[in-house]
Amino acid sequence: MRSSLRLDAVLVQAVIAGALSFSHLHDLAEAAGQTGWKAWAYPVSVDLLLVAAWRRLRTLRDSDAPRRGAWSWFAVALAASLGANIATAGLLDLSDVPDWLRILVAGWPALAFLGGTLLVHSPTLEHAEPEPLESVDAGPEVVREQVAEPAQALPAAPAVPPALISHARKLADAHHSATGRAIDPDTLRARLGVPAPMAEAIAAQLA
Repeated sequence: MRSSLRLDAVLVQAVIAGALSFSHLHDLAEAAGQTGWKAWAYPVSVDLLLVAAWRRLRTLRDSDAPRRGAWSWFAVALAASLGANIATAGLLDLSDVPDWLRILVAGWPALAFLGGTLLVHSPTLEHAEPEPLESVDAGPEVVREQVAEPAQALPAAPAVPPALISHARKLADAHHSATGRAIDPDTLRARLGVPAPMAEAIAAQLA
């Protein structure tokens, strides 16, 4: 029962705070020349951007993706909401709104649309596509990095990456053009810098 009462109090407080902030944003927009339904749309736009930025931050919480953009749009929406609440507290004459505030209010829809679009369509690292295999034009140094295990740790019939086969085939064609003979496993091993069992497996696939 105590937990239920505490939850109800939080909900009531949230409703009151939201209604007051909504009203202040409406009053400021109306004073800045946005009449009718347009004045009511401004509080919705500000609150939606605030919620979208917060949801984006929660999505990025367990990933390594940068959060600067989400925090920036959260700060923009929070400043718009907080600024409206402060401006309607008697510090601003709503019957004579300055021109710079009219410009800010009129430009808010474009700014909010840009922020919402960037928040929705920005990629995250956890959904990034896997990087493709090394290009077939990779040099011998890249091939040596791909084959880092010593010869004794390789299985009897080691699996050979397709990129390595393609690179070895280029070496074999160049060797055949220069010498008129097929490339042998020892030459492959020396050119590729791979262990002997893998060189033999590559030579078998090139035959």
